[in-house]
Amino acid sequence: MTGDDRAEEGGGTAQLANRRSGGGTQAAAAGSLGDGPQVGTSGPTASVLPHSLLQGQALFAPRRGAGAPRRIPSLSKQLEEYVTELGGDRPIYSVLVANNGLAAVKFMRSVRSWASQALGAARAVSLVALATPDDMRVNAEHIAMADQFVEVPGGTNNNNYANVELILQIAQRAGVDAVWPGWGHASENPEMPASLAAHGIRFLGPPAGPMAALGDKIGSTLLAQAAGVPTLPWSGSHVAVSVEECKGGVIPPAIYSAACIPVDDLEAAVAACRGVGYPVMLKASWGGGGKGIRKVSSDEEVRSVFKQVAGEVPGSPIFAMKLAPASRHLEVQLLCDIYGNVVSLFSRDCSVQRRHQKIVEEGPVTAAPQHVLRDMERCARALARLVGYVGAATVEYLYCIDEQKYYFL
Repeated sequence: MTGDDRAEEGGGTAQLANRRSGGGTQAAAAGSLGDGPQVGTSGPTASVLPHSLLQGQALFAPRRGAGAPRRIPSLSKQLEEYVTELGGDRPIYSVLVANNGLAAVKFMRSVRSWASQALGAARAVSLVALATPDDMRVNAEHIAMADQFVEVPGGTNNNNYANVELILQIAQRAGVDAVWPGWGHASENPEMPASLAAHGIRFLGPPAGPMAALGDKIGSTLLAQAAGVPTLPWSGSHVAVSVEECKGGVIPPAIYSAACIPVDDLEAAVAACRGVGYPVMLKASWGGGGKGIRKVSSDEEVRSVFKQVAGEVPGSPIFAMKLAPASRHLEVQLLCDIYGNVVSLFSRDCSVQRRHQKIVEEGPVTAAPQHVLRDMERCARALARLVGYVGAATVEYLYCIDEQKYYFL
């Protein structure tokens, strides 16, 4: 399961009426922010959603000025009534959009569209944007679409959109009720939901536990075994794990360790690959984007690349998994709510890759028959329920065409 695609269609809007316990809904900014993030607010509130706004054209020029997101009493009352009618008890009046570019724009359009259709007021939910110097210089669309913006440092995303500490600080000072991470940046960092939850701010995405468990390849494969999802032979195939032992996505350390190859034991790696049976994919559990993964077909190749795999993702546990020949990379998309409801939406084929990275995603899947796809969806839902996942998600499989069998990836 990957998070690159978990919220690609502005899935956070579905959680605007979710419950959240805690204190007040607004926290006024504590005076001047000094040399820290600078806050700006936009002008009047729109009561309808113009076509130009859906196209991303700014109707209200943002202006700088400290303060919590503006609350229009009549709109707040509408939102409260809407949430109460749906059985919720905690409206989300304002959201910090911790992303930029297309991700931020799509989310903002989704929120504006939903608010216009459900409440008759496009700006019923205040949206706070982040803006780097580069974003400001090019007049980035997401800044113009927001009600407020906060200037953040430029440079790599560790200075801004991937900086969990900075995002938490801004969320507190701006007094927002929730944070939407988008995709990429800090969206798959479990520290984000954990830090926000500790300060009473809702994270529009999965909880820290399921995110951490499913973002780890060894952990997610163990969870798949517990949920009854087919897996390829791998270095953890011998590990017995039950649903009761990993409820909520928490895997006992002893069980996790039994599936790992010691990073400082080359001969253990050779033995593990022999046990799985060549050809084998040697992988770093925390790897991604083509890093920490090598195909090996002999003991000599294991000895040659093992240090490279470990070195590309420092500190990551290592494991070995059987290579699936003549297979396709298929995915099932899910949407999960906080009440345990899970629905599978569509499937897609992501087999067109370069250097283990997807280039083209095609959907719906045509390479597998319908009965296989239905079973893939069933297993994906079972895995999501097991860990208590919330939000949009993708479960990945390798599908062996000749055998018409699929395996969790």
